[in-house]
Amino acid sequence: MIKRNFFLTMGMAVLLNIPTADAQSLTKIEAEKAKAEICREWTTATKEKYQKEWNESIVRVDSLMMPFVVRTYDEKPADGYSLYISLHGGGNCPKEINDQQWMNQVVLYRPKNCLYIAPRAPYNDWDMWCKPKLDQFYKELIEMCVVYADVNPDKVYLMGYSAGGDGVWRMAPRMADHWAAASMMAGHPGDVSLVNLRNTPYMIWCGALDYAYDRNKLDRERGVQMDSLQQADPEGYIHETHIMEGKGHWMDRADTVVVTWMSKYQRNPYPKKIVWRQEEVLRPAFYWISVPKEEMQRGKTIRLSADKNIIDITECDYREVTLLLSDEIVDLDKKVTVRYQGKKLFKGKLKRTAQNLRQTMQERGDYRYAFPAKVTLRITK
Repeated sequence: MIKRNFFLTMGMAVLLNIPTADAQSLTKIEAEKAKAEICREWTTATKEKYQKEWNESIVRVDSLMMPFVVRTYDEKPADGYSLYISLHGGGNCPKEINDQQWMNQVVLYRPKNCLYIAPRAPYNDWDMWCKPKLDQFYKELIEMCVVYADVNPDKVYLMGYSAGGDGVWRMAPRMADHWAAASMMAGHPGDVSLVNLRNTPYMIWCGALDYAYDRNKLDRERGVQMDSLQQADPEGYIHETHIMEGKGHWMDRADTVVVTWMSKYQRNPYPKKIVWRQEEVLRPAFYWISVPKEEMQRGKTIRLSADKNIIDITECDYREVTLLLSDEIVDLDKKVTVRYQGKKLFKGKLKRTAQNLRQTMQERGDYRYAFPAKVTLRITK
């Protein structure tokens, strides 16, 4: 029997005492039914948790607020709306200028069959779209749209212009497992690594005459880096780079085609190959990989791939790694083999349990990342 109401519906969702039955092994069909029930519980709890924020169109994290404007365009597809999160320009300037840029962003793009959301940055600073708390803002905004507006979590797109483009440069790799695709317009890349974009289609737009802060030069160089990444890994790093001749910081709306380009893609939450490098905001999980919080450090990297029921870890800077698994990744009715640089770390059958589903649903806040099985591995060099 599936235990109901395991999420507290007042305040923050937490895990209750797990009944013994939740640790019992499930068949594939039983796991699918358990997941459906657990996701319904999560939806109910999340609606109550964010009701005030959704009604007021404001995301709150601690004492900070991110208001947002929602535009709903066209009919809802059978698999749910797409969500476009569109970040405005401005930066380290008076509040009134950032407010004006926000209102401009509301009408700048017009995707189809979607929720188009233009949030107002919680800060008035050059890095207003990529400060450490922004990860939580984006995560909560996506959760709200999924439960209140029937957004498909595999059709969430990130885009931004100028300072918003700065944010896309950083947030697209940092939260790559959330996005179906991302597009950067007229932003500065800073020192961000692009390796996390292996499974996230990415578009670069900049005016060839956009000389400020060397945006034109650096954006062109990053396009070449993406070329190199794709040449080394042809099945990944889908991208396009457009350096617009004769255009400055404003590209006369030539970049509006990004919405059509992005809409061709959906997120694959279970990619068979993952490259994950920790960025400046540390994360305990990425796609179907989890690492201990005490080991998280910027620059630490893990690379792995899955082929049938064999998972090969080719690079790992952690002493311990947990693989969160489902039947979309491996056949859980058969033995799973995990190797590190050719050395076998594990071989055996893994149980599907409601306990695993509940725990990962709570931790990730994304029903596509509710996993019925897991295996924790010690990496020996």
